[in-house]
Amino acid sequence: MTELAPMDFHPQPQAGDARPWAFPAPERGTLDNGLTVLRCHRPGQQVVAVEVLLDAPLDAEPSGLDGVATIMARAFSEGTDKHSAEEFAAELERCGATLDSHADHPGVRLSLEVPASRLPRALGLLADALRAPAFADDEVERLVHNRLDEIPHELANPARRAAKELSRQLFPATSRMSRPRQGTEDTVTKIDSAAVRAFYDRHVRPSTGTAVVVGDLTGVDLDALLGETLGAWSAPAAKPKPVPPVSADDTGRVVIVDRPGAVQTQLLIGRVGPDRHDRVWAAQVLGTYCLGGTLTSRLDRVLREEKGYTYGVRAFGQVLRSAPDGSGAAMLAISGSVDTPNTGPALQDLWTVLRKLAEGGLTDAERDIAVQNLVGVAPLKYETAAAVASTLADQVEQFLPDDYQAALYRQLAATGTVEATAAVVSAFPVDGLVTVLVGDAAQIKEPVEALGIGEVTVVTAE
Repeated sequence: MTELAPMDFHPQPQAGDARPWAFPAPERGTLDNGLTVLRCHRPGQQVVAVEVLLDAPLDAEPSGLDGVATIMARAFSEGTDKHSAEEFAAELERCGATLDSHADHPGVRLSLEVPASRLPRALGLLADALRAPAFADDEVERLVHNRLDEIPHELANPARRAAKELSRQLFPATSRMSRPRQGTEDTVTKIDSAAVRAFYDRHVRPSTGTAVVVGDLTGVDLDALLGETLGAWSAPAAKPKPVPPVSADDTGRVVIVDRPGAVQTQLLIGRVGPDRHDRVWAAQVLGTYCLGGTLTSRLDRVLREEKGYTYGVRAFGQVLRSAPDGSGAAMLAISGSVDTPNTGPALQDLWTVLRKLAEGGLTDAERDIAVQNLVGVAPLKYETAAAVASTLADQVEQFLPDDYQAALYRQLAATGTVEATAAVVSAFPVDGLVTVLVGDAAQIKEPVEALGIGEVTVVTAE
């Protein structure tokens, strides 16, 4: 047998020294028309992201017209005084740009992404959409019909149906938060171009708006460009709208949305807790991540790996709305789905995880992994201009300082195991959670009642 010659291997690559990183700090200014501007120069980011926030919150929608803010947001890209809807879409395409929009409880947001070389033209189109939207009768009618077509699909989606029911359960009927963000069939049907125009005229102002611009701005005279585009948008000045307080009833109880014959049960377990203004937020983020933020979290380890009840369960905190005085609220929730026969056992094990967490606390290893995953990957998370712009816009929307995200990462790294444990136990008290189950009530009601986690009510799915 021929002897093989020895092989020479290349040296194993070694990791380089970590470079210091912090969330980008924006520069803040104001245009002559009152529009607040945050800019952030990111060398190498040749796709520029622009976020525009409008003070048109959902609770400002007229009674009986829930969804008008959503229709208005979508109609911004359906023509202006210079371009028809088709022409506007074609102009965006020529710029290589995308323009998205949505309405939520804090207000309406428009998101533009465009190559830096086409930024002047795209900003002009965005300015036209804000300054003089057409709101043509036929386009608004089409958007209304599209929205009406979406509603049955949302109601057929167990996760969306669970979210709708949880909001209805948590918030008083008089609160806009208790009703679907994009309206119902009854309210959307009543929306026409006149209603959209009236909402725009009443609430959309540059003086209460903010634009965030992030990307490689090398060679761009942004002051002049903004002055010629967004700065040309004029409207009477206005004051920011007051933010109503958030009240909720999170008395422990179970609501089953009956879906006869369902082979799975959708779980959504939640309550209302502190938002990002509260100093407990960093510890709450860390503890919630340990509970259900990843495949190695406690909930997944028990319900997915050990028991095989589910493909995954997640715990999360989502800010609902904040106020300038630092008050506000966030939705703290656990979501997932399990097969119907194991609904009772899965809930029992879930509550066992919460009780053991309260009794024994998190481990240092869990805390360390969470910090590594949340803080260590931040430079990758914010590689794109869009990710930075979106976070800066969130900070503006939630009345947070411009350096909030950078400070949050420092707080996460400094948060200890005991502090994270206390925060997550407070966030998910075993006797203070509203549980919504979308599934077959005939099969799951009795075993769920036997758990004793709260009074069980059955409601009929639409």
